[in-house]
Amino acid sequence: MTLQKLQRALQRKKIDALLISQPDNRRYLSGYTATDSSITESSGFLLIPARGSSFLFTDSRFELHAASEAKDFEIVLYPKGLLALLQKILPKLKISRLGFESHYTLHSTAEKLSSLCNKLDIEVIPLVGLVEKMRARKTQEEIDKIEKSVLLNETVFQEIFPLIQPGMTERAVASRLENCMLEKGAERPSFETIVAGGPNGASPHAVPGNRPLQKGEPIVIDMGLILDGYCSDMTRTVVLGTPDARTVKLFRLVRKAQLAATSAIRAGITGREADKAARDIINSGGFGKNFGHGLGHGVGLAVHEGPALNKRNKKKLQTGMIITVEPGIYLPDWGGIRLENMGVVEEKGCRILNRDTTFLDL
Repeated sequence: MTLQKLQRALQRKKIDALLISQPDNRRYLSGYTATDSSITESSGFLLIPARGSSFLFTDSRFELHAASEAKDFEIVLYPKGLLALLQKILPKLKISRLGFESHYTLHSTAEKLSSLCNKLDIEVIPLVGLVEKMRARKTQEEIDKIEKSVLLNETVFQEIFPLIQPGMTERAVASRLENCMLEKGAERPSFETIVAGGPNGASPHAVPGNRPLQKGEPIVIDMGLILDGYCSDMTRTVVLGTPDARTVKLFRLVRKAQLAATSAIRAGITGREADKAARDIINSGGFGKNFGHGLGHGVGLAVHEGPALNKRNKKKLQTGMIITVEPGIYLPDWGGIRLENMGVVEEKGCRILNRDTTFLDL
C-alpha cells in the first residue's frame, strides 16, 4: 500500500522513477533494516518506478540481508558502484524523468548523477520531503510499535533512577541508562542520552560530562531508545533530595505549560497553535525569553521528523501523527527544567503514550 501511494504521487508529478537514498525512507518503503555508517557510505538505494516493480540496489556485503527483508523488491548488485549500474538500468526502464532526494544527497553525488543523466538524455528532478510527508502520519501498526518503545523507555528510567546517587557523574548515569536499554531488548539509544545536572541543564542539548551530580539541584534527563525500528523520546527533570522553592516554582510552571499544550493539541490545529498554548503559559510566568526551542517534533523511524511544533509551522496537525510535548525553561548559571511526553494526534485530542506520571509532579 505504501509503495502504491508513492507511485501514485510520482504519476501525478509526471516523474518516471524516484531514487531513494535516505536510510529511514529506504526502511519505511522496503523493510530493509541495514544502516549507513555515514552519508558517504550507503548500504543500498531504492529505485521506485512510477509503474511496475521496484528495485533495491546494494553490494555483495548486504545481498543476503536485503533479500531476506525487501521481499517486494528486485535485488540488484552494483559491483562497480551505483552510477555504473544506473547507466545500464535507466535506459532499459525507459526513464526520461528521474527524481532524487536532494535534501539528503551530497552535492558531489548530485553533480555526478546530473552529468550521467545528461548523457542519457534524462531530466533530473530534485525532490524534498516526498516520503517524509507520508511517514508523518502513522498507521495503527506503527503507533503500536512506538507505544511499546515509549513504555520500554519508561521501564528503563524506572529501573535506573533509584540507583542514582549524589556524586555520580552525568556520564556514568547516561551509561547506565543506555546499557539498561540494550539489556532490555532495545536496538540502541535513539540519540545520545542527555544527563545534565545543575547549571549544565541550562543547555537543552547538553553533553554528559564528568561533573558529579549534586543533592538538591535539578537534573535534566533526556533519553530515548529504538525498538523494532521505532524511536521513543522522553525528558524528566528530577532532584536528588529536596528541591528548593525556585525549582518547585519553575517545575510547576513547565508542567502547567505541558498540560495546556496537551489539552490544545488535536487534528486541525497548526504546529504554531500547539506551540503557542505552552508558550503563553511560560510567558505569563515571566520566563518567555528562557523558552527558546519549539514545543515538540514528530517521532517515528527517526527521533526527529515531521511535524514541527514551533512558532513557524502553519501546517495543520493530522490524525495519526506522533509528536513530543516538551516545554522547558533554561536559566544560565542555574540550570533547566524540561518535561517531555509523547502523544498521538487524534480527531478530538492528543492521547499521551507515556503512562508513568510519578516524576511529573513536584
